[in-house]
This record gives sequence, structure tokens and C-alpha cells, in this order.
Amino acid sequence: MFFSTLYMKRTNLLAQYRAKRLRKIALLAVSKRLEAVEAYKKNPLEIQRRVFNSLILRAKNTEWGKKYNYNEIKSFKNFIDTVPVNNYESLEPYIKRLISGETNLLWPGKTKNFAKSSGTTSSKSKFIPVTKEALKECHFQAGKDMLAMYFKQRPNSKFFIGSSFSLGGSRQNQELGKDKFIGDVSALIMNKLPVWAQARRVPRLKVACMSEWEEKLQKISEIIIKKNIISLSGVPSWMLVLSRKILDMTGTDNLLEVWPNLELFIHGGVNFSPYKEQFKKIIPTDIVDYLEAYNASEGFFAFQDDLNRNDMLLSLDSGVFYEFMSLEELDKDKPQTLMIDQVELDVNYALIISTNAGLWRYAVGDTIKFTSLYPHRIVVSGRVKSFINAFGEELIVENADKAMEETCKQLNTVIKDYTAAPVYMTNNTQGAHQWIIEFEKAPQDVENFAEVLDSELKKVNSDYEAKRYKDKVLTRLKLVVARDNLFYDWLEKQNRLGGQCKVPRLSNNRKIVDELLQIN
Repeated sequence: MFFSTLYMKRTNLLAQYRAKRLRKIALLAVSKRLEAVEAYKKNPLEIQRRVFNSLILRAKNTEWGKKYNYNEIKSFKNFIDTVPVNNYESLEPYIKRLISGETNLLWPGKTKNFAKSSGTTSSKSKFIPVTKEALKECHFQAGKDMLAMYFKQRPNSKFFIGSSFSLGGSRQNQELGKDKFIGDVSALIMNKLPVWAQARRVPRLKVACMSEWEEKLQKISEIIIKKNIISLSGVPSWMLVLSRKILDMTGTDNLLEVWPNLELFIHGGVNFSPYKEQFKKIIPTDIVDYLEAYNASEGFFAFQDDLNRNDMLLSLDSGVFYEFMSLEELDKDKPQTLMIDQVELDVNYALIISTNAGLWRYAVGDTIKFTSLYPHRIVVSGRVKSFINAFGEELIVENADKAMEETCKQLNTVIKDYTAAPVYMTNNTQGAHQWIIEFEKAPQDVENFAEVLDSELKKVNSDYEAKRYKDKVLTRLKLVVARDNLFYDWLEKQNRLGGQCKVPRLSNNRKIVDELLQIN
């Protein structure tokens, strides 16, 4: 008994020593980035010029660099005059060759990792190259910046004392050959994390990257309910699915009964506001922090650097050169773009990037707005293809989320998910928007909910208000209450459960809405 007790004490002391040592190493690793963050806050143009020059220099001897005479490019103007704006389709021939094993095409060397992404509106799979430089200099470096800024605000954080759980996607290698990996970018990142981050992540990779969603959810839940979870990260909608499963398995009312030391939820992928009330219910405390990250397949672009704000700091020295295109330029043959020092507040810009993964003047598909200059902070306002403009109303996701949040607040209602699309005019009827909403806490009067939501949309979008004037173009929105798990079932039919997959908020056609109505 004596030796058993002595052994346990020794084991606990060793564990505490290792935890302290790991904390010291990790804090040192991330704190070094504080000066760099301050530098690009104060001197964004200078930092972006350095990134631009580095990208051009490193890629000048690739096939792409030779094609567009990177040896001759000396300025941003040379670059935009020479290199066209690209989308996935225009880079796809190069990416297919990378997948087949060719090297030195878009970026020096061999590309072994590809992030599989279908976005929110397309069923076609995209394979975004993720080079070793993109992982180290972009995804990991921006992640360090985010943590450094968080610890600066929370110096007594327990982040490194317990475990961290990230609900990512799946990693599969059978499609591209044994030496190439394909999966959600979250799975690729988990697989390549530095030692200090890997040491505190649960569960093991074999479980975390499983491809079958239901089995994965069950196994993850069985493992993490026994751990001291300090931080969570993932897409809010899928984290709610997992959280409800854990509460059912444990018979508890909220996550703090399972993980009393929980202090942080890092979220991204969708606007958090529609899910805020649901998280308040399962994490009933103000002590837990919520931190937003804009980490896409193409790069880690921004993160919330101030817990008292709702916007994100643009990461300007992580191997990504940014251009910003006003939406009026979208359909032009030679669209004009702006550099970081030319942008204005509260203007919607399409995000164009050039990266250390070989994505050159690549249109990400997201729209952003600047909420602050010096430092440059942004919000993601929507998707270039996720909007409704069937009648000139130009309704974007940001408008829809704001109107939905205010309506739910007024009527004490909580939603799970929603989507909307146009109802087209006929000879006898006016146009309208049709909304399909799945409620967590349904309104007492559905028609009143539709009335208030319609009114809030008018407040946040003057074009919508104008088209609604006296019902001449648009009549009041039409609301369909979704059955339980409608959106989950639709995603399952699309083979898009879990990970980074999201429900499209707005569509300018009726394809998704009609599919949902068929199974409602």
C-alpha cells in the first residue's frame, strides 16, 4: 500500500512537471509572435509588400512563374497587369497535374496535401493544394498569433493544463495514392500539428479523422467525456450536434457538468450569431470565452484578437498577399483590385489571394467588410455566390443573419438552421423570398415571426425595403417551418456530414430549397 501510494504521488508530480514544462514551451512558441502582430497592425502595407516580394521570388522558376514572367515583375502594378484573376476552374489543370505527381508547377517542390472542399453551394469537389510552407507559415503561424493575443488578454489561462478538442473532418488517402493526403483542412492540420500542440489534443488521430460521421461521433464522445477538456474548436452547428450527444450520454444539463474547467470555444466557418443562444443554454456561464477564426482551406486569414469585439484581425504576414475587389468589378474581364492601404470601411469586397500554396490571384468566393483600419479588422459578410438578387434586392448573408438574430431576440425564439431562396414572379403573382427555418425553440405565432423578420430585413437592407414598397415587386417573405433534423438529413443525402460542411444560407436559385421541401 505504501509503495502504491508513493508511486501515485510520483506519477502525479511527473504529470504536473510535464504540464508546466509544456506550458512554458508553448507560451514561448506563441509569445514570440506578439511583436510580429504589432508590426502588421501598425505597418500593413510594408508587411504586405514583403509578403508579395517573397512569393514572387520563391515562385519565379516554377512553370507558372515562367509563364507569367515573374522575373520581370517588380511591382504590384506589373503583377495585376500580367497575371489574371483566377478561380478553381482556371487552376484546376495545374492541380490535377500536381495530384498526378508533377512538381514545380504552381509552387516550388512537390505538393502532397490537398484540402477537399465543395464550398457551400457546389456539389463538385475541389482539391486545394496545401504545401508544407502553407501549413507552417500560414495555418500554424496565424494560429500562434491568435493564441498569443488570447493569452495576452487571459494571462491566467488554463489552456495548457488540460486537453484540447477540435471537431474536424476526415482524412482519406485512398483517392490520391499512398503518399498524398486528402481531407478537410482541419484534418490535415491536426495531422501535422507541432509537438507541443499535438501533446494536448484529444482524441488520437485515428479517431479524430474517421470518415464515417455517425461512428466517429460516437467514438469521440465516449473518449472526450472522460477528459479534462479546456478548449473546444469547430464549426458551431456541428459542435452543437456533438454537444447534445454528450449531454444525452452523460445525463447532464450542460457541458460545464462534464468539463468544469472549460474556458474557450474557438469557432469559425459560419456566422456565430444564429447559434449564440443555443450555446448559452449548454454553456450557462460568462466565464467561457468565444473566439472566432477565419481558417479556410486556402489559408488562415483572420482571427479575433480582442475578446471585447466581434470582428477579426487580418493576418498580414502569414504567406498570403491580399487583394480586394469591389462587387461591381466581379463580372469584368479585367477587374480592378485594391491593396490593403486602399480599402474603405463598410464596403463589401470579394477576397482575392496569392499564397505560398501556389494559389495566384485566386478568388476565394467570400466577401468581407473592413470594420477597422490600422489595425485592419474584418467581418465575413457572405459568399460571392450566396445571396439573393432575383429582383434587385441584393440581400447578402450578413443582412440575413442580422435580421434573424434581432427577430429571435424580440420573440424569444431560438433557431437551429435556415436557408432562403427567391419565389419567382408569374403572370398573376409578385415575387417573394421563401425561408425554411428549423427551430430549436419555436415562436408562438409563426406568422408574426415572418412579419417581424420581414420588417428587420427592411431595416438592414434598403434595396429589399424598396422592392417591398407597397408589395409592388416583392410581397412579404413566405416561411416554411422545417421538421426536426431536416438540414441534417439534407446534408447526409449530399454526403456532407460533419467537418467544414455548412448549410447554405442564401441562394439565388431554388435548387437547394426545392430539395429541402421534397424531404421536409
